[in-house]
Amino acid sequence: MTAWNDSDLRKVGAAEEVDLESERTDGTLRVPVTMWVVRAGDHLYVRSVKGVDGPWYRGTRSRHQGRIAAGGVRADVVFHEAGPGEYAAVDAAYREKYGRYTSIVEHVLTDLARAATLRLEPR
Repeated sequence: MTAWNDSDLRKVGAAEEVDLESERTDGTLRVPVTMWVVRAGDHLYVRSVKGVDGPWYRGTRSRHQGRIAAGGVRADVVFHEAGPGEYAAVDAAYREKYGRYTSIVEHVLTDLARAATLRLEPR
């Protein structure tokens, strides 16, 4: 597992949104999806509000890698399924960063969304 450098971790973690492109089985990138991204500790996370059946989430499952762009950083990443032990910290990060969107943030705090939490790791 490769770690984020401090600068990229800080920039992506502070960005309001991330553009995520997952890789198809042939290695080409899918159309970017814009979503919220949070930092919890030294890790970056995204969630699918539609759970594991969400179209963009399903796309990450073919090769488990892709590319992100946020905060002036463009990076190739690996998508790792986060475990239940990470959910509380990710929930707290979503509440802190996006809590001002009261009626929206609750959608990323459901059991359905938690089950589709991905940790983004540079490659």
